[in-house]
Amino acid sequence: MSMLYQRVAFIGLGLIASSMAHALRRGGLAGATAGTARSAETRAIARDIGLVDRVYDTATEAVQGADLVVLCVPVGAMEDVAREIAPHLQPGATVTDVGSVKQAVIDAVAPHMPDGVHFIPGHPLAGTEHSGPRAGFAELFDNRWCILTPQESCDPDALARLEQLWRGMGANVDLMDAPHHDLVLAVTSPTPQLIAYTMVGVADDLRRVTDSEVIKYSAAGFRDFTRIAASDPTMWRDVFLTNKEATLEILGRFTEELFALQRAIRQGDGALLHDYFTRTRAIRRGIIDAGQDTDAPDFGRVRH
Repeated sequence: MSMLYQRVAFIGLGLIASSMAHALRRGGLAGATAGTARSAETRAIARDIGLVDRVYDTATEAVQGADLVVLCVPVGAMEDVAREIAPHLQPGATVTDVGSVKQAVIDAVAPHMPDGVHFIPGHPLAGTEHSGPRAGFAELFDNRWCILTPQESCDPDALARLEQLWRGMGANVDLMDAPHHDLVLAVTSPTPQLIAYTMVGVADDLRRVTDSEVIKYSAAGFRDFTRIAASDPTMWRDVFLTNKEATLEILGRFTEELFALQRAIRQGDGALLHDYFTRTRAIRRGIIDAGQDTDAPDFGRVRH
């Protein structure tokens, strides 16, 4: 695939930005890359490992001359960053993001975008529990989905170009409106994350179970809870605070399901439990059949 952007600038240099930088390099999709991060330590690491062609101390410097700017900061920081970079954006540039919530990002960023700059929100559905500029790898997006939530006024050529970029980085691309995205993703991402944090917290509270026992026997289902509960707390705090309605709706439905299962267990209703687990097992099989995970003993995760 040929080069799609002359200069790509990353604001934030964590897992997603670093993986994008590697994927861009792998596919020859960008002429040059630049980046910045709030932390001086992060910037130093990025320089040390040659993550991008040039690491800048400020966002305003990083976006100079960029025809694609990718906001890779927590959702709660989006508005401040958008306000800061707006006067320095190149006419005709595209600005996108990688946040897990879309309507809140649109509300925060869109009002600050100058005329002639194309803002196309995005959300790559890929990640690990690791973070930072060393955590990225080019294959992160391979056969994963990236959802774009363009607004009605979106320039079709700018959208097509960004879609092509994500496909060039190995991802499948789908388009959604922002409210629908936030509801769908509340099912697949924030709610399981919150349940994971809760389950790990419950284990911590159960003093009858010693720390050594929790660690020793974590090869059971508890292992996966601890994996996703290790994710970046700032990012998830912002996701929950900016997607309240959808997350609370899904949590309400989850609570109803949990009460039904509690009642079945209390009443010894084995038939209901068996039918429920059979149905949910089929959903899990559908995830595997769709190529979004494997049934390998390591849950398809490769150590990087």
